[in-house]
Amino acid sequence: MKKEEVLLEKVREFNDTESDEGENTATILNEKKEVGPPVDAATAKREMLARSRRSFLVGGAAALVGVFGWRWMPAETKYNLLRRTFEFNEKVSQFFYRPSRLAPEFPPGRILPRRVNGMIGIDKEFDQSAWTLGVGGLYGRTDDLVLTLDDIKALPRTEMITELKCIEGWSIIVQWAGVRFSDFAAKYLPNTIDGSRPDVAGYLEKLVPYVSLSTPDNGYFVGWDMPSILHPQTLLAYEMNGAPLLPEHGAPLRLASPTKYGIKLLKRIGRIEFTAERPRDYWAESGYDWYSGH
Repeated sequence: MKKEEVLLEKVREFNDTESDEGENTATILNEKKEVGPPVDAATAKREMLARSRRSFLVGGAAALVGVFGWRWMPAETKYNLLRRTFEFNEKVSQFFYRPSRLAPEFPPGRILPRRVNGMIGIDKEFDQSAWTLGVGGLYGRTDDLVLTLDDIKALPRTEMITELKCIEGWSIIVQWAGVRFSDFAAKYLPNTIDGSRPDVAGYLEKLVPYVSLSTPDNGYFVGWDMPSILHPQTLLAYEMNGAPLLPEHGAPLRLASPTKYGIKLLKRIGRIEFTAERPRDYWAESGYDWYSGH
């Protein structure tokens, strides 16, 4: 008996076999099951070729309709469609977000050489010795709180080796050192009227659910939702791969986080503002996803 005949007999045998309870997969799923009469190889080949050709034509036609339909679609309709898709993705990401869910961390042997990418907002000469950080939107203040790098380094130091993912499709393993943004927020969050320290996450997410960050020249700016920026792996970083940040990597202070793509990890932070309004975002204004999480 040929192999094809043996296979067909096995199919028939399985199809006719019932489990101990009188059911098999097909009956449980209420699937129609039918094995046709035996056919010779030439007939089977012709039938398979016809079905393959039909599937190819139908699939190709559907693809052409999709391509030309998209090209002919008004720009406003395209924008609204993509925007709704981004908003849906954001809601799904926020639904599954948990501050206790950490991104993988890696051993030192996995660290890769630093890679330069993206110079918007940091492409001009800059005097790091004169750098200060302005912090706006703090309760009880009408002006910015001004901090130095020494003020930042006085906060608890945190190190992590995580994956930096670029929206262009590449990624590298990086060692970061800096201050958790949550520690930074807790330090400068005002006391309540009775002098006690409120819950940082609850207080901020209720009153100021967003954070805006920008470079000193305002050439690049990003917006973050409060839960994401308070994630324990989101840092105000001042070291990369065991050394101080270089100018092309955002010296003297930048954002680092494995929960967002690189377009959200602002380099050379000049100002941070806590705000109740959803902030502007450089790439979101060009059609990219505002949330940009992964």
